[in-house]
Amino acid sequence: MNGFGISFPDPRQAPDDGPLAVGGDLSVQTLGRAYAAGIFPWYDASSPILWWCPNPRFVLRPNEVHISHSLEKTLKESTWKVTFDQNFSAVIRACARTSRPGQKGTWITPEMMQAYEKFHEEGYAHSVEVWDGEALVGGLYGVAIGHAFFGESMFHRIPDASKVGFVHLVKQLCKWNFKLIDCQQKTAHLARFGAKEWPRNQFLDELAEAVSLARPFGKWNS
Repeated sequence: MNGFGISFPDPRQAPDDGPLAVGGDLSVQTLGRAYAAGIFPWYDASSPILWWCPNPRFVLRPNEVHISHSLEKTLKESTWKVTFDQNFSAVIRACARTSRPGQKGTWITPEMMQAYEKFHEEGYAHSVEVWDGEALVGGLYGVAIGHAFFGESMFHRIPDASKVGFVHLVKQLCKWNFKLIDCQQKTAHLARFGAKEWPRNQFLDELAEAVSLARPFGKWNS
């Protein structure tokens, strides 16, 4: 991660449920330094950039993923095609347009989309696409640094499409020996896949080891 120059406060000293820092920018350098330290941006169009490192942290070990019997059946019977990094822009825009219970608007602002598209061009942000013929019916995007993947958002236009994309991602991360998937905060959806709450210090300790394990970065081949 050499070359990522901006400094953040110690994430171990962050409030459990409040932002660690305010302001800055969303440059490739800033995002890279943040994610490698376990920090992520989360804010809306009415606020400045807010940086978070919550405690506890919701995390999934790729080799411990749980796949329900019904989803296993869907995976076997589905004719959908799953690709990686084939249309990052379409995926992040679909995620931004997806309405979510209890949420007004989206944190994926135009500024955020532009920043993550640049992060994708530099080989750090990645997308998973699920296709029904020529139609994009589901997907997700996130960030990979070292052997850690940081999930950001997912969407579906057909039931289970995002779940199928997520399972394909997890299986690929297992092949690459990724150590953890950061799910940020607890959701029932990801809990069903086996994600668990970790104390922040445990997460940061294991993250430091995972991001130190170098692997070639760049766009993923499908």
